[in-house]
Formats: sequence, structure tokens, C-alpha cells
Amino acid sequence: MDRTKWPALIGLVAGTYQLTSTFGNTFAVDKPVHSSVVALFSLAATLLLLSRFLPRADQQARNGQGYNAVPLQDVHAEQTPRRRSSTPGFQEVSYPSSLRKLRLVFLLLVAVICARVAVLQQVFANIQCARRTWEVAIPLLFAISDYLGSRRGTSSDTSGEHTLTLYGIWTRRILQAPYRYVLLVGAICVACTIAITTTDSPATSYICATTLPYTWSVPLLQHIGGTALDVVLLFCLGFLIRQDEGKSERSAALWLSTVGWAVMIAATLLSICGGAYYFVSDPEIRRAIITIPSAFTWSAVKLDLLFCFTATCTLFCIYHIGTTTTTLLLLFTATVTSTTAFAWAHPHPFPIRSAGYGFAAVSLAMFALIVYFNVEAMSNASDRSSSNATFTRVPTLVYLVILLLFGLRSALWVQHDSLVTYHPIDLLIWEAKQQHDAYINQSTISTSLGEAVHNYRTRYNRQPPPNFDKWYEYATERTSIIIDDFDSIERDLLPFYALSPEEIRERTWELISNPWNDAAGLSIRDGKVEISPHVVPTHRWMLDGLVEMIGFFAEWLPDMDLAFNLNDECRVAVQYEDVEPMRAQGRAFGDPTASVRNAFSPDRAPQWTPIPEEPIDTTPLTELSFQRTFQPFGSVGCPPSSPARSQNRWSLASLCTTCTAPHSHGVALSNWTLAGNICHQPDVANLHGLYLSPAAFKGSHNLLPIFSQSKAHGFNDILYPSAWNYMDKAVYRPSEEYPDPDWTAKNSTLFWRGATSEGVSPGSGQWKGMTRQRFVHLASPNTTSPSQVILLPTSRSTNTAPRLQYTSLSPSVVRSLLPVDLQFVSSILRCGGRDCDDQAAEFAPLAEPSEFQGHWGYKYLLDLDGAGFSGRFLPFLHSNSLPFKAALFREWWDDRLTAWVHFVPLDLRGQGMWATLSYFAGVNGTIGGKQFEVEGRGVEGERIARVGREWAGKVLRREDMEIYFFRVLLEWGRLTDEAREGIGYSGADGS
Repeated sequence: MDRTKWPALIGLVAGTYQLTSTFGNTFAVDKPVHSSVVALFSLAATLLLLSRFLPRADQQARNGQGYNAVPLQDVHAEQTPRRRSSTPGFQEVSYPSSLRKLRLVFLLLVAVICARVAVLQQVFANIQCARRTWEVAIPLLFAISDYLGSRRGTSSDTSGEHTLTLYGIWTRRILQAPYRYVLLVGAICVACTIAITTTDSPATSYICATTLPYTWSVPLLQHIGGTALDVVLLFCLGFLIRQDEGKSERSAALWLSTVGWAVMIAATLLSICGGAYYFVSDPEIRRAIITIPSAFTWSAVKLDLLFCFTATCTLFCIYHIGTTTTTLLLLFTATVTSTTAFAWAHPHPFPIRSAGYGFAAVSLAMFALIVYFNVEAMSNASDRSSSNATFTRVPTLVYLVILLLFGLRSALWVQHDSLVTYHPIDLLIWEAKQQHDAYINQSTISTSLGEAVHNYRTRYNRQPPPNFDKWYEYATERTSIIIDDFDSIERDLLPFYALSPEEIRERTWELISNPWNDAAGLSIRDGKVEISPHVVPTHRWMLDGLVEMIGFFAEWLPDMDLAFNLNDECRVAVQYEDVEPMRAQGRAFGDPTASVRNAFSPDRAPQWTPIPEEPIDTTPLTELSFQRTFQPFGSVGCPPSSPARSQNRWSLASLCTTCTAPHSHGVALSNWTLAGNICHQPDVANLHGLYLSPAAFKGSHNLLPIFSQSKAHGFNDILYPSAWNYMDKAVYRPSEEYPDPDWTAKNSTLFWRGATSEGVSPGSGQWKGMTRQRFVHLASPNTTSPSQVILLPTSRSTNTAPRLQYTSLSPSVVRSLLPVDLQFVSSILRCGGRDCDDQAAEFAPLAEPSEFQGHWGYKYLLDLDGAGFSGRFLPFLHSNSLPFKAALFREWWDDRLTAWVHFVPLDLRGQGMWATLSYFAGVNGTIGGKQFEVEGRGVEGERIARVGREWAGKVLRREDMEIYFFRVLLEWGRLTDEAREGIGYSGADGS
């Protein structure tokens, strides 16, 4: 069996490296019990299959290498000749040891495996409450056990020391010291603990509710149910594998078969228990049990293969070198892999990490491991109680690998800087100003119809739609600043060029002919707008607002029917592999030099099938209300290789810093547009109600022509200006009772009031990840939310060269420094089961309903998504206050506003809320016994509020909504025209 030693060691290190690198992004943990059962069955089959290929006992006996295996039930009985198979079954496994002890250990192993899977499931169910485990101490526990076992009957041999040098005497005594392995293993465990601690990511804002028992029960399960069970599990494996009899091929076949049967029985018991649970559960849990997404399947298969490989190598390592050294290698490999990857990905000051301590800890672990191997190699095999030496002589390759790791960590330590020479928001404000100036220059170039036509051709590589001259006249008469930049319309409509006009008409008719679709229709005939049948009365106001808006320019529109989304949630998400060719086809449509006719086709009305008075019962939509939607709909618009589709950030306990890095500068959000792109943010699957449990989700993977007020990235709905804003459902209207004072007279508090209307939490705790709940939880004085990070000056700062450093503050301290007032009002909405009471307890006390116009008394107004877009943002923008906005949904105006110029952007995760607020409001208080007086950037805050208000008064008026919608419908009119290749506006001089 010695020939399996090196492959087992290499496989152990390689498998641990791969598991550590990939486990944090696997879909397999979405169903931990399913994955565990499959992995256990696979491991059992692997072990039993391996035992078949080992040489038979009779072959070994002929070579003088084996011993006669005695069946367990016949240990004390007379042996009789009998036929043996090449694979020892469960009944055939035998050892010359105590039969009762073996049976007890075997049964204990089965029980521990089952209990470990149960604990795993419970911890994963509330992983946001998890804490750092004690798994790092496992090698030390086994080293102590080895020490206690070998200590009895041993004594130091001092003979011959008079002939040695002082160095030789100390070397010999160290090698003979019974506690030498305890000290070395302890040093490695302590070093790994420090290294892991110094690379912890900031805590996530996913809620671990203090009013629920998970805050203490999950850590308890991790320590007692997790670490303790792992120790017992390893003890059982070591006992069964490492018998005192000689290590022959036959003995290896025995332990392989024994462990294989134990794993098989445990997997069978778990399957039986899972089946019983399925039959006693409610229908929702049953559906969750039997629903197996494709992403989970492939991820589970990959994890299964990797687990089987690593577990098998681990068992062989226990066989060859013992439990202590095996667990030590597991710990060292996992620690070096995770900490090095973290240091590689985070060379900047945020997130906070002690690079020096981390480097020193990893270096200590490397040095101690080398010493451990050398001591082990130089010691006599008889000195070891439960393992053989890993190496008789430490190979040069081991030194080389450790040296390379040391060099890599040294480079990562040298390049890391924990200090900031300038506040990142200063840079972001300056860059945003340049970006906005560039936008103005390229969106307001045209001063005549001819220039507008020329710029349209240059920008979109086709002729403008018919009646473009009427649109230009309409826009200029209403003093529109934006003439040329309507890229959002181009992005929305581009895929629809892949559909024929007839397909668009048929799909529109199918949407609005069935009220179940929650889509209402408008019919435009001869310049008149009418509402189609089957409109839900509660949404009639929305259609009335659209009729009013379109009525101003309907005379220039062709006859057509339009389908409008009545729900807040977006509807259409076409697979990336399907929609990208559609976009390419759209980009190829048209010719900027072609001769076209400036008129829509006549007699379009008969082409649109009348909406039946009796609704139809067919639908192109799939309903996923109250269900997770990120994988089936949210991420399908991303490339297959993107993190959103290839990774699953299942850990809710820590911030996904690799997800925030592309659109962040330190703790501040740097790119608002990129922040709305979910393709690099797989963790968003657990951070918004749209993806966790939408109230009304009826969507399609086919390209459907439906107009929506807002949408998340990856959806293909067509955006239009919302009737909510057009009809002034939430309006900026200060009065004597509710004035909008000057900036200096406002209350310097970040203010928000709202309801739990982002999604539905029917009883499974979905509310813990919803954006509104998370932000309120961050600011609530009654909860123990995670520590928050802000930038503070260091002692090395001067007036000319300020030096800043990210500082982690406890929730109570940061709340005492920065005033916030974020509360839910009235009662908890959209909930069921225990989630109503749990939220009421966690967010108590709830605020009394307040007048909307009362917002203007606060300097900083927070805007958060609801089930769809927030209807408050435009009124906030028109006020003298400074809007802070965190949003997943994007609206028609998204290209027109620039973050850090017109509003303050926040990441959806909320980790930058306190740091951003401290930039504007300043910090004045005692932190850690040191007094800080950091002046706020009130001037910058007032300027952003003023510039945002002035810009909104120019580009976000009711007239601008009409102009935008007019242009959308002109483009849509061409798309739905049978002669769309030959129509357009070709005039270049306005004639």
C-alpha cells in the first residue's frame, strides 16, 4: 500500500485546494441534504469499488503478505473453510480486535454522519447568523490525544549526550520531547486562526434577527453540533482504518469496505428520513424538495466528484500518516488557499485587513509545518502512537512549494496599503462632473432638424422613423434640452427587429386578451387613444394617465395596439444566447443612406386583431409569485460565463467584496450604471424582493412586446415614463405647513418612511434579505446589526496631506455619531405565517403615518425600491434636500441623471450608507477614547442638491415625459409596420 501514499498526499492537497476555491460559489448548497445524500452514496460506491480491485486474500497468502480475515460474527467461533469473494461485504469485514468495540464504532460512525448532515442543513438555513467555527482546533485536539496516548511508559534517553555538542543535545531532546508535536501543531493552528481572522470580509446586511433564536442557536450548532461531530467522525474513521495489525493489502480492503458500508447505511437512512419528511410536509415544502434546477444538478455533480476524490485521498492519508497529520494538512492547505486568494483580490485599503499580521501568521504556519515534517522524519517510528512519518526525508519539492508561497505572500503584503491619501468621494464627484459635461455635449448638439437627422443616422446607423420632424417640432416647442441621446430607447427596442410585425401584433393581442396576464391595452386609431377591455379597476388610473399623455401627440402616431404591464415587477427575460443574435439583427436593420417614405403604411388598423369581449384563457406567461426568480429569470440575460450564472454566493454571513469591486471605489459606489448590472453580482439573488419572493411575478422567456415603468438588468421590457409621476401621485408641493427650507435650516438626518412592500414574506423568512428591511435594520437602535465602516483621519494626517483610514465601528457607536431615522410605518404588510410577528418584533416600534410633504424638513432623503421603482425619487430630486438612492430597478430617465452630480448613489447592500453619510454630515465624537472632529462636506452636499434640482427642472418635467414617450411610440410604430424597411424620415434640411 505504500505506493498509494504519494498519490494520496498530492490528491489531498489538490482536492482541498479545489474545494476551498469553489465551495463558496457552488449551487449545491441550495439543497444541502440532497447534495449530502448524493455525495455519500457516491463516496460509498467509490470505496466499495476500490476494495474490489485490491488483491485477494489467497493471493496475498501465497506471497506471505496477508492474514486470515475472520467474519465479525465468527471471531470466537471455529473457523471453517468457505468461499470468499474478492470484495468484503458488510458481514465479511473482520478484525482480530474486540468485536463489540468495532461494532460500536461502526454504528457511531453511521450516527455521526447522519447527525452531521442534519446540523449542516440547519446551519445553512440561517447561515447569516454563523460565526467563525472551531474547526481550526481539530488537529491540535488529535495531537494532544497522541501525546496523552504516547506519554504513558515513555522516558527520555539521555545516554550518550556527553559526546554531543550543545546544539546536538538540544536537538536530540526536542526530537525526544513527547510534547513536540503538540507544540508544533498548536503553533500552526494558532497561526491559521490569526491568518483567517485578518482576512475576514465585512459582515453582510442580510438580517440575523435578534428577536429570533438563530443568533445563538446557529453558533451553538456550529461548535457543538459541527466541530464536535467532526472530531468524533474523524476518531471513528481513524479507529476503523488504523488497526494495530500489519498494514497489508487485505487490511486496506477491510477498512475500505467497512467505511464504505457505514457511509452507504448513513446515506440510506438519510434518504428514508427525507422521504418521510416529504410526505408529512405541506405542499410548498414538497415542491421545494422535488424541484431540482439545472444549475443545481451540474454543480452538485461537480462537487460530488470533487468531494469523493478528496474524501478518498483523506482516508488513505489517515491510513498512511495518521489523523493528526492529515487534518493538519487539510487545515494548512485550506487556510493558505483562502487567505492568499483574499489578499490577491483585495490589495486596497477596503475591506479592512491587517496585511502585516496576516503575512506573519501565514509565514509562521509555513515555518512550523516545515519543522513539523523535519521533526517527524527525524523521529523514530516507535515514538509515534497513532501515525507513521509523512516523509522519511523531507523532499526538496516541499521546500520549493513553501518558498514559492512565502514569496507570493511577501509580494501581496508589500503591495497592500491600509491608508487612503484622498477621500474617494472627492474623486467620484470630480469624475462625475466630467462625465455629465460629456453627456450634455453629445446629447444637445443638434440645433436644427437637419442636424438632428444627421446625428440620428450617425448614432443609430439608420434613418429616423416617420414623423421625426413632428417629434422634433414637439420637443423644441417644449424647450427640450435632450435632442440626440435616446440610447435607452435603442437598447429596449433593438431585439424586436428580430420579430416580424405580424409576430409583434400576435403577441400583443395574446397579452391583453387575457386579464390573468395583468397587462392592459391601449388602442390608437385615427389619432385617438382608447382603453381596451379587461382592465382591472384598481389600475384604471394608470391607463387614464397614459391616455392623457399620449393624447398630446396621438395624431402623429400610426394605428396600433399597446400592451402595458399593470404589475410593479418586470416581465420579460430572454436568454442571453437567444437575445444577443436578436440585438445583432437589430443593429443590422436599416441603411442611413436609403431612400425612405416619410409615412406609415395606410390601413394598419385591420392588421390588429380586435380584443375579444370574452377574455381568452391561454397565456404566454409563467407565474413565479412568492418564489425565487434570480436563476430562472433574473440572471438569464447574462453571459453563461458571468458570475451571476456560473456562481452561487450562498454565504449570507459576509459581504461579497468581489461582487462590489467592479462598481465601487472603496466603500463608496463609483459606477451607478455598472451597479445596476447584476451579471457580476450573484449575491443579489438574496438581496432584493424581486428575486427572493415577488408579490406578482408573471414572466416569459419569449420576447413579448410589453411596456413597463421600470425593470432590472437582464429584462427586456420596454421602458416608458410612469403615469405615477405624470399624474403626480407623489408630488413635490411644499406649503406653509410643510415648507422646504434652505439647506442650512434643514434637519441633518438621513430620513426614510415606508412600508414592507418590496416583496412577500409568506413564512420562510424571505424578509431578512429584502432591501428595505436591511436598510432599516442597519439603522435601528434595537438591533445588533453588523459593524460599520467609515473613513477617519489618522495621526499621520496634516492640513496639507490628509491621511485617512477605514475604521470599523460598532453599531451603537456609529449611530451615536451619525443621525438616521429610517422606520416602517403603520403595520407589517405582505407577509404570512410567523414572518408578520417576527418583523413586527424586529422593527418595533413602528412609526405613525406621516405626511409626504414632511420630507422637506430633512437634509438627506433616502430612496429605496419597492416592488418596482420608487415613485418618490423625482419629488425628492425637485426639493432642496439631497437624495440618497439605492435601487435595483432602472427607469426611463436613467441616462439623463449622473450619480454624484444630481444624487448620491448607495450600493444595494447598504455597506456604504454610513461612510457616505459621514462624508456629508461629518463626525464629531469620541471613538475608542479619541476625540474626532471631522468637518462634513456640507458645501458639496448643498451643491449636489441644487444641481440635481435645477437639472430635474430641465429634463424631468411632464413635458419631457411626453417627448420621451412620443419618440418611443414613433420607433414602435415603425417596428410594427409591414413596410418598416422602406419607411422613415430622410429629410436632411427640415424640408
